[in-house]
This record gives sequence, C-alpha cells and structure tokens, in this order.
Amino acid sequence: MAAYIVATVRVSDPAKFGAYVKAIAGLSERHGGEYVVRGPITEVLEGDVDPHERIVVSRFPHADAARSYIGSPEYQAAAALRAGAGTVESRLLVDPD
Repeated sequence: MAAYIVATVRVSDPAKFGAYVKAIAGLSERHGGEYVVRGPITEVLEGDVDPHERIVVSRFPHADAARSYIGSPEYQAAAALRAGAGTVESRLLVDPD
C-alpha cells in the first residue's frame, strides 16, 4: 500500500533553512520516495491556516519506507540543521487502495 508523508512547513530564517533543504536533497528518493507536490499554499479554502505555509507531499511504496526516510541518520542530522530556522510538521497517510 502506498504511503504518503504530508508536511506543513513554516520558514522563519530562509538562509538557515536552506542548509536543511540542501542536506535532504535526494534522500527521499534513496528511500523509494518521490515528491508529489511541494510549494506554497495557493489559497486558503477553510480553517485558520497560515497563508505563508509550504506543503510537501511525498509518496513512498509503503509505510516502512516512509518511516525509514524520517528515521534515517541522514534525515535526523539534516533536521537538526533547521533548528531555529522554521518548523516542519509531518504526517503519515497510508492509502488502503
């Protein structure tokens, strides 16, 4: 079953956050992932949403691959680089079809 990581990203220090982005370049793909969509919110349709958030959706062949990506030492080291530069909230969704 396909699994998706859906992340909400808020950047407060673009230069510092850029080090994180550079460090994870290609890492998702090495765990079987592919980006479905990533970018700024185009329009808030409902709810109390920060219009400056960015959304990243990555597809993995299965949930274990997604967990392997997030739990990898490379990802964890990269995540430490973004401390004080922004926040990332990630969710795992498994497609039952």
